[in-house]
Amino acid sequence: METTVISYLTARKSRNLVVAAHQAITRQWWKARRRDFDLYCSQAVIREASAGDAGAATKRLKALEEMPLLEINESAKRLATGLIAAAKLSVKATEDALHIALAAAHGMDYLLTWNCKHIANAEIRNIVTAVAYEHGYGAPVICTPEELMGE
Repeated sequence: METTVISYLTARKSRNLVVAAHQAITRQWWKARRRDFDLYCSQAVIREASAGDAGAATKRLKALEEMPLLEINESAKRLATGLIAAAKLSVKATEDALHIALAAAHGMDYLLTWNCKHIANAEIRNIVTAVAYEHGYGAPVICTPEELMGE
């Protein structure tokens, strides 16, 4: 689980129609489907969720508290570095690459995110698959909660 999902789950309803729709879908997924999956996060997600407004951070951390943490190990760090280089990502996307790398290095089936700029991005998905394979890992299916809604 990547931070944007938790942020959309716990945030006040946005005035931006697209964001509000994503928030509604996330809440619907959380209610209807989250129990169908083993959910994990990482210390990187905890770090991001802890930032900003204290009240909002408390809500995000509460939603994360039952999730086991994926270890940020050297293999994941090397994979993240490889993803940044191969996808020509900016320094701003370092944490995003780490989220992908952690999911791959720990054998996660999915990486759930609303970050469509650096993570759930059609141009990056093939690069993720190739770089993960080069490092000896399979790539997780990178998707939004909407894509995992089921029937």
